[in-house]
Amino acid sequence: MKKFFARLLPAPLRRRIDPDWTPRATVAVVRLNGVIGAVSPLRGGIDLASVAASLEGAFEMKGVKAVALSINSPGGSPVQSSLIYKRVRALAEEKSLPVYAFAEDVAASGGYMLACAADEIYADESSIVGSIGVVSAGFGFAGLIEKLGVERRVHTAGESKSMLDPFKPENPDDVARLEALQREVHENFKSLVRRSRGPRLADASGEIFTGAFWAAEGAKARGLIDGIGDLRTVMRRKFGKEVRLKVVGSRKPFWRRGIGLTGGSNSLPEPASLADGLAQGLIGAIEARSLWSRFGL
Repeated sequence: MKKFFARLLPAPLRRRIDPDWTPRATVAVVRLNGVIGAVSPLRGGIDLASVAASLEGAFEMKGVKAVALSINSPGGSPVQSSLIYKRVRALAEEKSLPVYAFAEDVAASGGYMLACAADEIYADESSIVGSIGVVSAGFGFAGLIEKLGVERRVHTAGESKSMLDPFKPENPDDVARLEALQREVHENFKSLVRRSRGPRLADASGEIFTGAFWAAEGAKARGLIDGIGDLRTVMRRKFGKEVRLKVVGSRKPFWRRGIGLTGGSNSLPEPASLADGLAQGLIGAIEARSLWSRFGL
């Protein structure tokens, strides 16, 4: 009975009544789910602007012992992936808190870059992990518009301004420039993974960086993750069975969300911008679907 009433008291008073009592550890949980890049209602996804408040709230939570990142992402923008990675590392160093990442269905490409922001990475047995590479995909419509009798008119100042125009035949010089750019981005990605994983990588120069991906056992064997397990189980093992997992950030209620389809405006969109937003949103949704489908999801 004495200990029961002690639960209602502030920590300093409770320790006087129950000297053996220790407060429950708190772990802040931030969910990073979706394709990485510009966010829209049809496409969904995550970028730094959409997760910054949740990350800062997690690291500033009173009494927090660690931050856990729950990741479910097939990748996307390398820039937004890098920005989120850097923000997590900056906050972790500023607050001197450990960070743990947990892959759900997939933590691949940019999604794996997010996971690298953690001190330790875990995955479910069937999680897909890896895909450390750079891809650029599109369509060519040059033959189609010719058959339709459509004339393409493009006027530029700068010879490379219309590079990789999908309505023009592919130019070998443009492809060479794109591939050089991809190699540079890929090198940055590889350097980040090497810094993050260090000696834990089984082979820092081999198949790990070919763009291949694996289920958890294969990822663990190559040093891409530290273990197999879910967030609750691993956090209970590290911080005790009474650990408190507190999810930070949530979707705004519908009455607080902007209804514009191309941005965060709270005003009614004009018909033209509405149509443009729908078109962009549909294209983004198709791109997002193609990223997920690469991993059988």
